Amino acid sequence: MVSEKEMSFLDHLEELRWHIMRALTVIIVIMIVAFVFAKWIFTNIVFAPASADFITFRWVCDLGNSLNLGDALCVDVIPFKVQSRMMTGQFMMQLTASFVIGLILGFPYLVWEVWKFIRPGLHNREQKKSRGAVTIISFLFLLGISFGYFIVTPMTVYFLSTYSISDVIQNEFDITSYVSTVVSLVFGSGALFQLPVIIYFLTKIGLITPQFLRTYRKHSIVIILIVAAIVTPPDPFSQTIIAIPLYLLFEFSIFISSRVYKQKLREEQEEELKNSTT
Repeated sequence: MVSEKEMSFLDHLEELRWHIMRALTVIIVIMIVAFVFAKWIFTNIVFAPASADFITFRWVCDLGNSLNLGDALCVDVIPFKVQSRMMTGQFMMQLTASFVIGLILGFPYLVWEVWKFIRPGLHNREQKKSRGAVTIISFLFLLGISFGYFIVTPMTVYFLSTYSISDVIQNEFDITSYVSTVVSLVFGSGALFQLPVIIYFLTKIGLITPQFLRTYRKHSIVIILIVAAIVTPPDPFSQTIIAIPLYLLFEFSIFISSRVYKQKLREEQEEELKNSTT
């Protein structure tokens, strides 16, 4: 083991506690700053995807014009109205949004603290192979957050705000419902983009093989198309914008699994050769 001294179970718990405390401190500090600037954050970040002037809608509109589709892909207005039906609604949503922003911005440091706790328990060879793990995990998480915020959220907000089963019904959303929906979409995308990391560890411990992923590739395509159809307006272009990154993420996971699986087989062969010569 890498650690020069043996630690008891309670010592490990104490060490883990300090790592978690430092990470929580950073998250809370960011949360306090976000709470102070809550009005600007809600205006320019939280409610931005509900505006027809949001950068994603403008980009899609410009792309449609460049493809000679006219204004077919442009969003002129989003019939969107938010209400707060509880006395504590706005205050609690300010706390929630501040915590979410603190968690998102503090996530790389949280991963770093967890890694510092795990690293001493690894062998030198395992440490070398795990270099860059914090960077990769943080990058994929922030990439997923960006995908959720700039792609999934505006498409979903547009679809749900314009969806109607009767002209008698008006869409007036509670702030709790809106914020929780945005948080779920953004964090869900962040978690989804951890798929290559999950596949890496599952392949490492032998629960998944690249052959298994390739076998169920067609099933994954169907699932991705269903997800894209649910969270986007009913047009093929919007569904493609969602489906392509998700499919590329799945293919990248297959690539990661293949690399890990080949390395694992190579190590097993080297171990067998080493045992046969001793």
